[in-house]
Amino acid sequence: MVEPKPRASAAQRLEAQETLGISTLDPGHRPPTMPPGRHVTIKVRMLDDTEEVFDISQRASGKVLFDLVCTHLNLVEGDYFGLEYQDHKMIVRPKHVVLRFVVKFFPPDHAQLLEELTRYLFALQIKHDLACGRLTCNDSSAALLVSHIIQSEIGDFEESQSRQHLLNNSYIPDQMALMDKIMEFHSNNGGQTPAESDYQLLEVVRRLELYGVRLHPAKDREGSKLSLAVAHTGVLVFQGHTKINAFNWSNVRKLSFKRKRFLIKLRPDLNSSYQDTLEFLMGSRDCCKVFWKICVEYHAFFSLFEEPKARPKPVLFTRGSSFRFSGRTQKQVIDYLTLFLIPLSIPSTGVVSNSPHLSASSVNSQGIVNGQKPVELCGHSPDIRQPSPLTSPLLNDAGSVRTDDEDEVRRKRFPTDKAYFIAKELLTTERTYLKDLEVVTSFQDSVGKDEAVPDSLKSTIFTNFAPLYRFQSVFLREVEQRLALWEGCSNAHIKGDYQRIGDVMLKHLQGLKPLTAHLQKHSEALVELEKACRGSPRLEVLVRDFELQKVCYIPLNVFILRPLHRLMHYKQILERLCKHYPPAHVDFRDCRAALADVSEVVSQLHGSMIKMENFQKLLELMKDLIGIDNLVTPGREFLRLGCLSKLSGKGLQQRMFFLFNDVLLYTSRGMTATNQFKVHGQLPLYGMTIRESEDEWGVPHAFTLVGQRQSVVVAASSLSEMEKWMEDINMAIILAESINGPTSDWLASSLTDNKDSCAEAESEDDLMASRTSLERQAPHRGNTTVHVCWHRNTSVSMVDFSIAVENQLSGNLLRKFKNSNGWQKLWVVFTNFSLFFYKTHEDDYPLASLPLLGYSVTIPTESENIHKDYVFKLHFKSHVYYFRSESEYNFDRWMEVIRSATVSASHNCILSRKESHPY
Repeated sequence: MVEPKPRASAAQRLEAQETLGISTLDPGHRPPTMPPGRHVTIKVRMLDDTEEVFDISQRASGKVLFDLVCTHLNLVEGDYFGLEYQDHKMIVRPKHVVLRFVVKFFPPDHAQLLEELTRYLFALQIKHDLACGRLTCNDSSAALLVSHIIQSEIGDFEESQSRQHLLNNSYIPDQMALMDKIMEFHSNNGGQTPAESDYQLLEVVRRLELYGVRLHPAKDREGSKLSLAVAHTGVLVFQGHTKINAFNWSNVRKLSFKRKRFLIKLRPDLNSSYQDTLEFLMGSRDCCKVFWKICVEYHAFFSLFEEPKARPKPVLFTRGSSFRFSGRTQKQVIDYLTLFLIPLSIPSTGVVSNSPHLSASSVNSQGIVNGQKPVELCGHSPDIRQPSPLTSPLLNDAGSVRTDDEDEVRRKRFPTDKAYFIAKELLTTERTYLKDLEVVTSFQDSVGKDEAVPDSLKSTIFTNFAPLYRFQSVFLREVEQRLALWEGCSNAHIKGDYQRIGDVMLKHLQGLKPLTAHLQKHSEALVELEKACRGSPRLEVLVRDFELQKVCYIPLNVFILRPLHRLMHYKQILERLCKHYPPAHVDFRDCRAALADVSEVVSQLHGSMIKMENFQKLLELMKDLIGIDNLVTPGREFLRLGCLSKLSGKGLQQRMFFLFNDVLLYTSRGMTATNQFKVHGQLPLYGMTIRESEDEWGVPHAFTLVGQRQSVVVAASSLSEMEKWMEDINMAIILAESINGPTSDWLASSLTDNKDSCAEAESEDDLMASRTSLERQAPHRGNTTVHVCWHRNTSVSMVDFSIAVENQLSGNLLRKFKNSNGWQKLWVVFTNFSLFFYKTHEDDYPLASLPLLGYSVTIPTESENIHKDYVFKLHFKSHVYYFRSESEYNFDRWMEVIRSATVSASHNCILSRKESHPY
């Protein structure tokens, strides 16, 4: 039937409830009468029309049976499915029961289905709906759908085989009339695997008006025959097979039923001609109640953040139905899969993608959940394999493991002076800095001789980085020698002039002063690179291809700015040394002189650094966005990006928002191999007002943005997120009104419609244009900060980015998992809100990474039985990692920098940094 796939070890909260306008087995349902005996045998007809037999206790609930079916299929995303029965009498006599396993909830976007097996089962449901006439569409759409089905079943087109297969199998009513058209479409599907054909089938069918629609006969007040249906957007009204009305969840105040009457109470709307309450007459009270339950479930599954809480049972009297949706919402399902079932991604061993390129058996053999192989569950187009944006350091525990006794002996030989550990931080971070410079020099080696590289770019990047790299290499060797002597003096108790670092740094910084002009050009290199890429598509491709290499673990633009960042790190290290030393210390004078020198250079470059950080961030956002080509304009400053839920006619929908000092953009993640975000609309900040609106809409943490042309209601994931957004937007509004004045329609050339419904307003005439320009774009990194914010439903500001630049750290840490015994030694680099893991500092690229946005850093409790010094704990939901440092100083430093990434900047911090960070 279905190839087995790995199943999550955690218990699935899968429910079987009313669906499809017929009936489904309620999770708590027990038949009123049961035949004698402890067990009953129930048949379940699967989506491929095979029947499976399940033996369950006669007192078992519907959930038990449904869980057995999901376990049999190794189905993770069972929340989208249900068990259907035609008549309640079938449950009274379970010996004769044949239940159907069916799709219960139809999401608007098949990219939200993260498992290949789930998409395969959806494809089988579509095939069944076509065959029985439930899913109707125009002839072209029907022929295209069937062409993908037979491509999946018999492979590439061969005329005689295809014709014979269509003669022997019926997929749609009146198939013979469309046979030539089906074969024509089939001939265009060459090379598609069965999984790719399923993906394309769902891509076509999602745009049909009757996709996932189950019609329930009804009449209006005048007695006209209609049909009611429910979708992710709300309640639909059909006349025949034509939709004549739709009542979105955001406009519906209450749904109820009274006997055979189904009632829809609408929110007051002065612009609407509808009365307050609409009434429809259905066939019976049972039909009315079944449809009402389906509406309750659809609304909860697609619109709510989490499962609604059940009302307490009344003591004496009951009024109305106590039915509530029981199970995970779609948001909870997606969060569970993207954050709980993706424990790792290890670039060095290759990423196993869950794209339709992979069969179920290949995933079973290579993508072990919670094991040592990486599994990617992401919802983009099947044409590319990329690392998960939520990679974690689940490295093999074998090798590089130091025993506790060895570690204690080594620690005792270390010098105990805090100055030594500060100097060692200089050494470890300098090693990472030199590796980062090597990335730029390797970029020079790979593209420098290409004709597409203009002379202006060669003069800024290639002529400046080579001398700097040589200069820093000499400095690193001197620091290594000094630390070796420092450790040697401590171990041998030899008195000498080696337990100091200020003289080495002073010499280096005095030699760096003549290179200040070169450092100034490093910021110019960013401008030159962007200008050259805009003028040469070939160079743009070369840069993009280089960024996809393992060695380029962060954006290339960040590597180019590393020399400016490093000056701030030198300044911080020297400040700590001067604070630690008494004025009479032998190293104090050199450290103070070196601090004065580096402070002078930093002061000279400060303005350039601020501008370049903002410029670099705008360039990176350009790579993450589709539908905008002029984001980088004079005077534009980035303020915040993050996830908010936008209230629209389709209910609450996850959107990515980007706040600048003149405009607020909202986007959704595109269904393409590029993993980019499609711009849906813009909200100019001039003249905008903002207010809290949780009580108005009944949505937690909601606030309304009232612009001059449109208003938008959004909801944050938490109170703190709402406060950060509202404060930053208010600050941006003040800036826009005091500095910019009215903003021109700067996205007019890129956006044809700024309403959020533009992405879903596709007609059947658009079905043939399945290969859009978006799909032809090249692959894009899927692990950027934007994607992490999307998956973890959080946000970051420009101040957070600035703090992250200042708080970079490298060094050895011992790592331990929650349920493991040994500690593994790793070289760890913290930068760009993430931890990057290497075996040693000499490795050219990281083995794995862990984005820290959303994580918490704490100290283990007694109950966790760690019993080691200098241990900190990283945890996010079920993920728990312990890290152990070698000294109290290192422990404090790691805690400090990690907290800077896991705790967003407070409002006071934002205001205090405004002077040094005007963005």
